[in-house]
Amino acid sequence: MTSLAQQLQRLALPQSDASLLSRDEVASLLFDPKEAATIDRETAFAIGCTGLEELLGIDPSFEQFEAPLFSQLAKTLERSVQTKAVNKQLDENISLFLIHLSPYFLLKPAQKCLEWLIHRFHIHLYNQDSLIACVLPYHETRIFVRVIQLLKINNSKHKWFWLLPIKQSGVPLAKGTLVTHCYKDLGFMDFICSLVTKSVKAFAEYPGNSTQLRVLFTFYASTIVSALVAAEDLSDNIVAKLFPYIQKGLKSSLPDYRAATYMIICQISVKVAMEDTFVNSLASQIIRTLIRIPSLIKDGLSCLIVLLQRQKPESLGKKPFPHLCNVPNLITLLHGISETHDISPLLRYMLPHLVVSMVNQVTGEETTEMDGQVYRRLLEAILTNISLKNNLDHLLAGLLFEEYISYSSQDKMDSDKVALLNEQFLPLIRLLESRYPKTLDAVLEERLKEITDLKKQELFHQFISLSTSGGKYQFLADSDTSLMLSLNHPLAPVRLLAINHLKNVMTAPESIDESFIKEAILTRLDDDNIDVVLSAVSAFEIFKQHFSSEVTVSHLLNLFRRAELSKNRGWYKVLEIAAGILIKEEILGEDDQLSNQVVVHLLPFMIINSDDMASAEMKMAVYLSKSGICSLHPLLRGWKEALENVIKITKSEELIGVANQKMIELLADNINSGNPSSMLKMVEDLIGVGEKESFSVKQKVTFHVVMAVLVSCCSSLKETHFPFATRVFSLLQKKIKKLESVITTVEISPEWHFELMMDRGIPLELWAHYVKQLNSAQRIDVEDSVLLLFSLKNFIHTLKAPESFPKDDTWWNPEQLREDSRDYLRLLIGLFETVLSGADAIHFRVLMKLFIKVHLEDVFQLFKFFSVLWTYGSSLSDPLNCRVTAALQTQALYVGCALLSSQKAQCKHQLASASSPVVISLLINLGSPIKEVRRAAIHCLQALSGVASQFQLVIDHVVPKAEEIISDATYVVQDFATLFEELQSEKKLKSHQKLSETLKNLLYCVYGCPSYITKDLMKVLQDINNEITKPFFAAITDEKIQQKLLCMLFDLLVNCKNSHCSQTVSSVFKGISVNAEQVRIELEPPDKAKSLGTIQQTRRQKMQPKKSQDQESVQEVGGSYWQRVTLILELLQHKKKLKNPQILIPTLFNLLSSGEGLSALSVNVPTTWRFFISCPVDILDEEKFNVELIVQCIRVSEMPQTHHHALLLLGTVAGIFPDKVLHNIMSIFTFMGANVMRLDDTYSFQVINKTVKMVIPALIQSDGGDSAEVTRNVEDIVVKIINVFVDALPHVPEHRRLPVLVQLVDTLGAERFLWVLLVLLFEQYVTKTVLAAAYGEKDAILEADTEFWISVCCEFSVQHQIQSLMTILEYLLKLPEDKEETIPKSVSNKSESQEEMLQVFNIDAHTSKQLRHFKFLSVSFMSQLLASNNFIRKVVESGGPQVLTGLEQRLLETVLGYINAVAQSVERNADKLTGKFWRALLSKAYDLLDKVNALLPTETFIPVIRGLLENPLPSVRRKALDLLNNKLQQKTSWKKKIIYHFLDLVPVLVAMVKHKRKTLEDHPINRQTALYTLKLLCKNFGAENPEPFVPVLNTTVRLIALGAKEEKNVLGSALLCVAEVVSTLEALAIPQLPSLMPPLLTTMRSTRELVSGEVYLLSALAALQKVVETLPHFISPYLEGVLSQVIHLEKITSEMGPASQANVRLTSLKKTLATTLSPRVLLPAINKTYKQIEKNWKNLMGPFMSILREHIGVMRKEELTSHQPELTTFFLEALDFRTQHAENDLEEIGKTENYIIDCLVAMVVKLSEVTFRPLFFKLFDWAKTEDAPKDRLLTFYNLADCIAEKLKGLFTLFAGHLVKPFADTLNQVNISKTDEAFFDSENDPEKCCLLLQFILNCLYKIFLFDTQHFLSKERAEALMMPLVDQLENRLGGEEKFQERVTGHLVPCLAQFSVAVADDSLWKPLNYQILLKTRNSSPKVRFAALITVLALAEKLRENYIVLLPESIPFLAELMEDECEEVEHQCQKTIQQLETILGEPLQSYF
Repeated sequence: MTSLAQQLQRLALPQSDASLLSRDEVASLLFDPKEAATIDRETAFAIGCTGLEELLGIDPSFEQFEAPLFSQLAKTLERSVQTKAVNKQLDENISLFLIHLSPYFLLKPAQKCLEWLIHRFHIHLYNQDSLIACVLPYHETRIFVRVIQLLKINNSKHKWFWLLPIKQSGVPLAKGTLVTHCYKDLGFMDFICSLVTKSVKAFAEYPGNSTQLRVLFTFYASTIVSALVAAEDLSDNIVAKLFPYIQKGLKSSLPDYRAATYMIICQISVKVAMEDTFVNSLASQIIRTLIRIPSLIKDGLSCLIVLLQRQKPESLGKKPFPHLCNVPNLITLLHGISETHDISPLLRYMLPHLVVSMVNQVTGEETTEMDGQVYRRLLEAILTNISLKNNLDHLLAGLLFEEYISYSSQDKMDSDKVALLNEQFLPLIRLLESRYPKTLDAVLEERLKEITDLKKQELFHQFISLSTSGGKYQFLADSDTSLMLSLNHPLAPVRLLAINHLKNVMTAPESIDESFIKEAILTRLDDDNIDVVLSAVSAFEIFKQHFSSEVTVSHLLNLFRRAELSKNRGWYKVLEIAAGILIKEEILGEDDQLSNQVVVHLLPFMIINSDDMASAEMKMAVYLSKSGICSLHPLLRGWKEALENVIKITKSEELIGVANQKMIELLADNINSGNPSSMLKMVEDLIGVGEKESFSVKQKVTFHVVMAVLVSCCSSLKETHFPFATRVFSLLQKKIKKLESVITTVEISPEWHFELMMDRGIPLELWAHYVKQLNSAQRIDVEDSVLLLFSLKNFIHTLKAPESFPKDDTWWNPEQLREDSRDYLRLLIGLFETVLSGADAIHFRVLMKLFIKVHLEDVFQLFKFFSVLWTYGSSLSDPLNCRVTAALQTQALYVGCALLSSQKAQCKHQLASASSPVVISLLINLGSPIKEVRRAAIHCLQALSGVASQFQLVIDHVVPKAEEIISDATYVVQDFATLFEELQSEKKLKSHQKLSETLKNLLYCVYGCPSYITKDLMKVLQDINNEITKPFFAAITDEKIQQKLLCMLFDLLVNCKNSHCSQTVSSVFKGISVNAEQVRIELEPPDKAKSLGTIQQTRRQKMQPKKSQDQESVQEVGGSYWQRVTLILELLQHKKKLKNPQILIPTLFNLLSSGEGLSALSVNVPTTWRFFISCPVDILDEEKFNVELIVQCIRVSEMPQTHHHALLLLGTVAGIFPDKVLHNIMSIFTFMGANVMRLDDTYSFQVINKTVKMVIPALIQSDGGDSAEVTRNVEDIVVKIINVFVDALPHVPEHRRLPVLVQLVDTLGAERFLWVLLVLLFEQYVTKTVLAAAYGEKDAILEADTEFWISVCCEFSVQHQIQSLMTILEYLLKLPEDKEETIPKSVSNKSESQEEMLQVFNIDAHTSKQLRHFKFLSVSFMSQLLASNNFIRKVVESGGPQVLTGLEQRLLETVLGYINAVAQSVERNADKLTGKFWRALLSKAYDLLDKVNALLPTETFIPVIRGLLENPLPSVRRKALDLLNNKLQQKTSWKKKIIYHFLDLVPVLVAMVKHKRKTLEDHPINRQTALYTLKLLCKNFGAENPEPFVPVLNTTVRLIALGAKEEKNVLGSALLCVAEVVSTLEALAIPQLPSLMPPLLTTMRSTRELVSGEVYLLSALAALQKVVETLPHFISPYLEGVLSQVIHLEKITSEMGPASQANVRLTSLKKTLATTLSPRVLLPAINKTYKQIEKNWKNLMGPFMSILREHIGVMRKEELTSHQPELTTFFLEALDFRTQHAENDLEEIGKTENYIIDCLVAMVVKLSEVTFRPLFFKLFDWAKTEDAPKDRLLTFYNLADCIAEKLKGLFTLFAGHLVKPFADTLNQVNISKTDEAFFDSENDPEKCCLLLQFILNCLYKIFLFDTQHFLSKERAEALMMPLVDQLENRLGGEEKFQERVTGHLVPCLAQFSVAVADDSLWKPLNYQILLKTRNSSPKVRFAALITVLALAEKLRENYIVLLPESIPFLAELMEDECEEVEHQCQKTIQQLETILGEPLQSYF
């Protein structure tokens, strides 16, 4: 396209668009373009109008667009031919409409409106911007795309060309695309912003509609903010473009607009760096507008914070600050923001202004109107609630200081203002100081350096005096600097001066912060100047109560740690004061830990390390001993006296040794005699002292003293405390190891060697020598080593073996030792290793000698110890928790070798014997992998070579091969194999014997040795093999050896893979003669075997604890064990020679009892059976025979052969031990229930049947009936058996369930046990099925189960079923009410409950809820069974009801007995939570009774009921009555005999009602029910048999006579009964009327009771109605009372609603009274009643008159004629009602009067003209006589109106006399004519209005129904003017006037014109009306206009003759000053045109 074409296209007008000319396709939003082309304008207009109507329903503001866009005019408008101005106005309307439409755009009505605008105004061409503005917020919807597709935007220069891809693709506009275009095209951004402002302006006229802009604001915020985020760098143009809109947003009062603006400001703040002036302006505007929208204050503050945070302007200036301070809850809001965000930028602006404003307010410079305290309060709130971060606390402190100094340093300073300033600053500074303690100090220290001016220094002091820490900054006179600086001064004298000053001011600390004092004292305690420290300690003493015990102890003990008394004696005084503070009861007695800490730190100062009494150390030691610490701490108890004594009697050169030795003894004694737990803590602390490195003399001496104490108290007199001893030895060992190089080389003079052997402490002279050497700093390590040696010596002496240590055992087995013995053995090994490590030194050899002498003096014990050392290295489990290295093992072997060599021959013989562990231990070491160990072991054996012993053969065989053994670790194994090879041949019997003995002894040694030795021995002997023959085995006399051989045989069998080997073992075992006891031992599990046979088995047992950690190994061991057992059993199956086979039976059962054994051995049950049947009966032990295991075997095994053998075995056992089988019979059935019954095959089913038939009969036969106990036992077993079947039932295939249970019960006996099955089925449902059932399925499951249970029952005879039901009921009776009652109250109860009651449902095993559910289910099922079709069919099949003969009575009795019990439970539990359950159960029980009754014939039923009525329980009697009532309500024709039976019940029921039975008290409900029963009996049988019911009437009448004394419900039933009996007895009831009616009427007078109980009211009404209906001629004496009560009751029943029963019944009673009574009876009563109600007429007149009206309605003509005078007199009196109540409410009076008039009209209608005329004139005279009250006129005209309405045209016959009175009265009440009041009453206007209304209504009806030309000319003229003049009568006010004119006067005048029917009279009438249009009142003119119109409407075309004279008047009204009149006039003319059919416009 050329550029010219593009220009032309741009210039083209929309109307030239080609699409407008095409009719094939038309633009449309809702329709397809082609479909839209078929829609005509009317349809489119209708669519648009429909949409607009729907929108108007949502938003009324759319009404403004109806005329311009949706009117008929708009329909014809074609904008393309309109002027520019018109189109501009149209565009404005469309634009505004689209703005209003935008919020509803997605709604269908909005789219309908758009459809019309597109169709008619082509807005998609003319108003594209407005249309896009309307739909843009919905850019992500499909409908938006639909709108865009309507636009012509193909030109690339088009403003909306960028939307072309959307139009073409049909995909909604993505948010990203919109955002990108927004920041790239500023015009588009401006378009969005201006759209918001336009919309806000448009909706401003409708303030309630602001929420509709929410969509637009959301779109605005999200788009602009996203655009700001997306733009890489925001140009100034963008900000400049947005700023005007931001300002508008901030000024807006719309919350959403403001919120969007805040978001935009925040984003701009983040992205752009703005100039300060711009930021200030923006921030100022935000602050100023904050409070306009209270809900957004927090958001505004957040926005402001972001702005200040990002832009950081220097200052916002002072102007916005007061506005910010005025923000309500400012600090609370800031606090909330500060919890998650940093608000410091805002606070940085606020704080300076707050401080300055506060100062200015005080000084009077602040001129704002704000409260002066506001700034201070804000500052306090900020300090209190907001955490000042980012150095703001320093800023505030500096501001306060600078402003204070700045103001105070002014020349002209007012002291009052300074005082006021101080008063303002004081709380702020204190608050700042408490919140930020160090801040003020830091600021003041900075400022202090800058202040040189004296005046400012003074001001500085004034300022700091305001703070609590002011004293810190006081200048000291002597140092010319502040206290704080003085305390930290580099010169010690200055610091001393400061601390002394601090002591002086501590007594008055108001000006100095306590924390400062404490910190200063504690800091100076660490001073390096002793004088300062001394002063600080004395200050601490003064201030000590302010320090906690922990602080006191830690800081003062630090002094003791620092103190060096020997170098500086000044420390003595410091420590003396410190000790004086520390050693106090309140510190040492408060906490043991603190106390111990003090003692441990003071102990070094109490130890004597100087013999100079004058030295500071000595003085301190003496001081501390006397200070009281010795009495306060148990460790030092007695030291004071001991030290005094030592000093007194000891020479100075011996003082150190004696004193220290004494201290060691004293401390050790105190520890041993003290409280163990506290002393243990003390010892831990002492060990801590020992573990610390010591450097000074004091520390080193202390270490050795503490070490000596610890060693001394390791053991008390008798025993060692091993955990403690272990710790001490560990410390000692560590110290010795540290000095190892010195301690092993030190030379100790031989005289000390003797001392090393002695059991006494460290020599005294050694202490003095040690201290001397320390002081001279010579050979310190050497001296330490000597003392450590003595400590080691003492430890050896102190250590004692525990009593439990097994010194005499062959082996010291670490695995079996107790904990203390293990500790002892571990310490021995440690001591041996320590002493052995220094064996090169003589003193260590002395110690070794001592060690052996003290602990291992016996040579055999010594070698037992060596055996442990030689072998422990191979222990994997390490029970001693110590490591014996190969080096130590080797050293121990060599030491042992040396000792062995030195032993005598006898001793060697014993050591080499089997009772000693030496040889075995050495042989094991021959197989060691370490060469040196083997060498040392062979040397030891060489020392034993040639010694006669059991092992000589082995030793002599091994020793010559020393070289080979040393060289090869495996050689010894092969060598032993070679040695014992000869045992396999039988030739050399002599050597054979020796070898066998030797091997036996080697194996024997396994007993009692540790497992690791067994393991190693087995390794050495692993290749030895042998063959066992029958003679060989028999030759072994030792059974244990035989046992081992057997064990090896079995192990070989298990392990060998060779079949030949297996056969050989089998043949060997067959050949040898074995005792069953030996086999039994082999069959025992490894962990339970009492004597272990083979080495492998022993090893397996020993290794078990370790392997238990590995699950797989356990399984392996278990698997191999069971494999072994199986193989042994297989061997036993074919073994003939076995001694004492019965011994194996318990073991076999034990094997079966294991789970694994069961599965592994079940195949070998034949073995058990064979053993059993081979044993003589007399040697079998019944107790050892376990039937359950055999049954278990049956269960586990899957082999039928196993089942067969097991059953044979059980059969055999049953012959010998019948009780055993019977007692264990449950096991069989348990198995069946768990397994066989679940299988769905015929074989399994036969197995079940066979087992049941074989076992159960024997069980039943065992109950001979002789013993109750036996019977009970059998029953218990049966219950369990049935229970097994029931438990298994869910798993049994469904089609098998019924046959299985039937077979079981048949075998057991249905008569005895069917009930048990049912009970257990119920129990199963209650306990299992309910819990397993899913929610919502329980009902279906119960229904299915119940059907199954019924099927089971119906498999048995009816008699058995009935018997079972009775038994179940009896069983339920025995169950307790609730579970708690199962606890027996006495022994007798216990015996009864346990012996008599069969435990079918185990109460203990169930919850109370389950017990209740069980009971309910049982009763419910019985009821269902009796009603089931199956049961009924069974009864019929069995011969009908005769089958129940004999059982029916018993069943009934049982049911009734159960009902009785449940009823009692109901009463007992009435107030408990379970009350509801018992009531439900009782209901079910009654239901069961109903079902039983249904089975009974009526002849049986009645006697049963009679018996029930005599039951002592009221609830039972009530249910009996209910049953009887149910029976009576059945529509049945009874036989006479049965009727007589029923009538026999009447006296019983009467007695119940009378409540006079001697033995029985009847509940009111029972009496009520009895009355109901009597009613039913009377209803059914009373008509034919009335006599029996006469006493009933007598009784009920007496009841009613009691009235209030009787219960209301009973009275109600009595009344109903009376109603029934009276209606039935009729004449027989007459004698009772005098007794009945008075109380009945009295009852009805008690309104309160009637209102409270509707049933009572209904009953009374029913009784009264029946009496009136039945005996209307006999109630005249009571008629007046009846009428009175009926009238009164009308009010009560009307409140209940017209449809209520009471209202219906009362209406019926009224009708009965009105229609059944004769006038002669009723009318006198009416007269009397009227006189009664006249006084209290409200709400009574209507009901009263309704009775009379209805009565008049049914009166015959002659009756009316005869009673007319009477009625006339009555009505004249009644019509005077208004006059008598002239001052009452007119509405109420009118309502009541209408009742009277309605009644009179009812009579008038029945009168003839002859009889009515005199009556009417009589009434006229009654109203018009001179002395008659004016109010009668109201009544008369009202009556006339009503009669006119009723008589219609006939009334004109009598109305002639009314014309003149009407005309006169109309004039008299017209206030435009007269000012006189018509009625002498306050409410005259209201009455006049009412009178006018009656007259006009009456006249209207006369005119309306006038067919006889009643309205003659004279009468018309008489009435015309009074009527027309009423148009000016504005009586009653404007509203009343308007209502009267439109509702009464205009219709009357219009109808008057019709009735006149004379044009000669129409003209004056019309003219007179037209004259009223010139009245001065617009209301009158308006009234005249509508009257004219009404005339025209009535006269229609006849009005044309009146038109000429009407037009001038109408013309005048066309220009009436009243707009309303003018408008009405136009309307009138239009309607006249319509009526007359002629245009009238030309006349005006």
